[in-house]
Amino acid sequence: MSYSNAKLNKVVNFSKWEKIVPFFLLLVFVAMTPPTNSKKFRRSIQTIVIDAGHGGHDPGCSAGGVKEKDITLKMAKELGDKITELMPEVKVIYTRKTDKFVELWERADIANRSNADLFISLHCNSHKNTTISGTETFAMGLHKAGDNLDVAKRENDVLLLETDYQEKYDGFDPSSPESHIYFSLFQNAYMDQSIKLASKIETQISKTPNRNSRGVKQAGFVVLWKTGMPSVLVEAGFLSNKKDRDFLNSEAGMDEFTTAMAKAFVDYKNVFEGVPAASK
Repeated sequence: MSYSNAKLNKVVNFSKWEKIVPFFLLLVFVAMTPPTNSKKFRRSIQTIVIDAGHGGHDPGCSAGGVKEKDITLKMAKELGDKITELMPEVKVIYTRKTDKFVELWERADIANRSNADLFISLHCNSHKNTTISGTETFAMGLHKAGDNLDVAKRENDVLLLETDYQEKYDGFDPSSPESHIYFSLFQNAYMDQSIKLASKIETQISKTPNRNSRGVKQAGFVVLWKTGMPSVLVEAGFLSNKKDRDFLNSEAGMDEFTTAMAKAFVDYKNVFEGVPAASK
C-alpha cells in the first residue's frame, strides 16, 4: 500500500506535532503551577532568608587556601547584620549560622516555612581561566549561555553529597543539561521580581570601587527551584582570581560588598512597597 504526497505530508506533520505538543503542555503546566508555599500575597517585605552556600563537608570551590563555605558564611552574617541595622522591622533568617552541611531542599524549605518574602543564596565562583573576575547575580530561568549552565551545574553538584537525591529532587540528574533546563522552567511566578532584585544587587555592586559586575543572568539552580518567593543566587566573585579572592577575604572588602548588597535590598524594598524616592 502506498501513500500519496498529501497523505505523507500529513503523517510527517502529525509526527512533528506529536513531539512538540507534550513540551508545550509542560510549559503551560509550569506557568500555571501555583507557588510552592501557601502564603498570601502582601505588598511589603517582612522576612528575608539569607542562605550561605555550601558548608560542613561541602567546602564549595577553593583557591589560595580560601574556601567558599567560609566566605559565604561570613558574608551572610554581615549582610544580615547590615539589613537589621538599616531596617530593624525586617526579620532576617539564616539557613545556616555555623559551618554545617544543609541539603539544598532544606534551604528552600526553611524559606517556605518561614513565610519569607525574599531568598538570597550567597556563593563564590571559580574558573579555570584565572583572569576572569567579577560578580554575577542569577535568577531562575533558561540558560542563555553555556557559561551559565556551567555555573549551575557546579553549584548543583552538591546534590551528589546528599543521600537519595534523585527521590528528593524528582529524578534530577546534575550531569544532565536537560535536567537543568527542565528545572529552570520553575519559579516562573516570581521571575519578574527576582530579576528586579538581581538588577538592584548588580547595580549597587558596580558602584563599589574596583568591582566588576558581569550582570544579571538566568540558569537552573536547584536551591532556587522550590522557593515560593522572589529568589536570587549571588556569585560574589571568583576565588580562582587573586584580586577577587583577596577582596572577599579581607575585612574591608567584605564590608564594602555586604554594604552594597544591603543598599540593594533597601532599594528593592522601597520600590516594591512604593516608598517615594524623596523619603528614602
